[in-house]
Amino acid sequence: MPRANRFYLPGQVWHITHRCHRQQFLLKFLRDRRSWHRWLFEARKRYGLCVLNYIATSNHIHLLVRDQGKGEIARSMQLVSGRMAQAYNQRKQRKGAFWEDRYHATAIESGEHLARCLVYIDLNMVRAGAVTHPADWLVSGYQEIQTPPRRYRIIDIPALQEALGLAANSQIGAVHREWVEQALKEDPLHRDTRWSESVAIGSHAFVEGVQAQLGTWAQARHVEDADDAACLRESSAAYMADFRPENVALKPN
Repeated sequence: MPRANRFYLPGQVWHITHRCHRQQFLLKFLRDRRSWHRWLFEARKRYGLCVLNYIATSNHIHLLVRDQGKGEIARSMQLVSGRMAQAYNQRKQRKGAFWEDRYHATAIESGEHLARCLVYIDLNMVRAGAVTHPADWLVSGYQEIQTPPRRYRIIDIPALQEALGLAANSQIGAVHREWVEQALKEDPLHRDTRWSESVAIGSHAFVEGVQAQLGTWAQARHVEDADDAACLRESSAAYMADFRPENVALKPN
């Protein structure tokens, strides 16, 4: 199958998900999740990857990044995924794929919709029943936003504040913690697949704008409107089987 053309959307925030091969629990041990975390830090250092949030679960990862138009997302994903798989297979004396063939990328509108996506990522392991609070899951952006480390920082806090529409001098930790606590009170187990299976999610105007920028293959898809957000969405079957369309915007040469 021929590959579609690559698109750049500088300034756009992307929610990336990447599953382990056949949804196996290849990240079930903390040492492997920490290995992924170290390579994510290396990607930020090498390529200037702008990370807004992340979490490594037992069988997939979530990554919230802002495109700076330099191809840094594709290079970073290649580095992190490749080195992680190589190290794991060498340690386990294992052969074969570590990840599903392609990662999925959803364009997220800045502001309110980004805040909701941020919390959705934070609550991933609460929904999975592994922990009762995101603070209890070690390899996650929640930990870093709440207690920024002195060294080896991954999340770009000023970029996150800007994308959320918060003032530069705002206490983002307190605001973020309030959002998470409110979500925990409401419906922490609800999994809204739009955040991880859509091509774009936000206001109707935003989704239409992304649809126009992504070119001809996106024009055949219809924008779905709900009370809280609009989305340009792939079917769940397409998401599980073939990641090609969702990753056109981030695909390396």
